[in-house]
Parts: sequence; structure tokens; C-alpha cells
Amino acid sequence: MPAATRIIAVRHGETAWNVDTRIQGQLDIGLNDKGRWQAQRAAAALAEETLDAVYSSDLSRAYATAQAIAAQSPQPLAVQTHTGLRERAFGKFEGQTYAAITEQWPEEARLWRIRDPHFAPVGGESPLQVMARVEHAVGDIAAKHLNQQIVLVAHGGVMDMLYRLATQQSVSAPRTWELGNTAINRLLWTPEGLTLVGWSDTRHLDGEQRDEFGA
Repeated sequence: MPAATRIIAVRHGETAWNVDTRIQGQLDIGLNDKGRWQAQRAAAALAEETLDAVYSSDLSRAYATAQAIAAQSPQPLAVQTHTGLRERAFGKFEGQTYAAITEQWPEEARLWRIRDPHFAPVGGESPLQVMARVEHAVGDIAAKHLNQQIVLVAHGGVMDMLYRLATQQSVSAPRTWELGNTAINRLLWTPEGLTLVGWSDTRHLDGEQRDEFGA
């Protein structure tokens, strides 16, 4: 069997801006109380796993979630950050609610919602740029951990791209999969790419799932 890296990919816990349907993008918004609880629950769910490394976006909502997971690992692990795991940059959309975006920039909001592969808000990234960034970051990390199991903690947009890469779906394909806060997702990486092992395990939570853009 060719060398492979087992990946446990986890979206960060809930933030107040998730609740408000406000675009965070690369703004550094921390977890709310529920998000901290979710992070602890995810950490408990993974406490018996053999983990060789924990990586995170450098944004605090992901980093705090990763710290909770690393703290409950059977062997002490330091969280390593990678800026390639950041959420999609949404430029001028950041800090705005979905409703405000639709009101202020109706045509740009339309392009965003139809997942136009080339559309980027001013100062932001397009879906194709995000996919390329995520693919490169995951490959860079996973190649260092062949035949090991690692955790990647990131954002809704990153989880979305991981799913698309693993199932060979385009950035504009309609989403039919969940992107819940602290859902546990499992993938396998080889130099040929990603494959899907399991998706959106939320048994450690109350069954509540969220699916926000730009989180």
C-alpha cells in the first residue's frame, strides 16, 4: 500500500459572528461560550486517537479549537500554525451580514451565491484561488507526516474545499454536505491527492449543525 497520511479535519467552534450570519473571512474573531464548549467536546471525542501532529489556521477561533484538541491528546502536542489553512479572504464583505451584502452589492452577492469560480470581492479571493491555496497547504503539511495521523483545524471554507478536492467536485458544484462547527471529518492524503473516509461526525455534540459561508 502506498504511503499515506490520515487527516482528521475539524472546523473551529462557534463564534458570535456565526450566529449573526456575519462574514468573518480572515478577521480574527474568537470563539463564543458555545464554541469553547464545542471545542472541548471535540477534544474529548478525539482523546483516544493516536495523533502525531496538530495543525491550525493562525486565526484564533481555529487555534483555540486546536489547542483544546492538542491538550487532550495522549501525548503532548504543540499546535503548529499554517496560514494556508485560513478562511477565504472576503475583502470588503468582511464584517458585513449576508443581508447587508445583498442590499449593498446585489450583483456581487449574486456572483458569490452562485459560486462563480472567478468572483472575488474587492480585496478578497476567488473560489479557485482558495481551492489552490488549500490544496497546496494540505499537501505541504501531509507530505511531512506519511504513515501518520494528523489533525487540521480550520474554517468552513477550507472544509468545503477539502470535500470538493476529495470528491473531485468543482468549486461551483452545489453543496450537499454539512460544514458544522467542530464536526469531525476524515480524509486520506497521498501524493496523488485526497480521498474521503468519513464526513461530518457530530455525535460529540447535540446534533446541531451549522452551515455558514465565510466562517
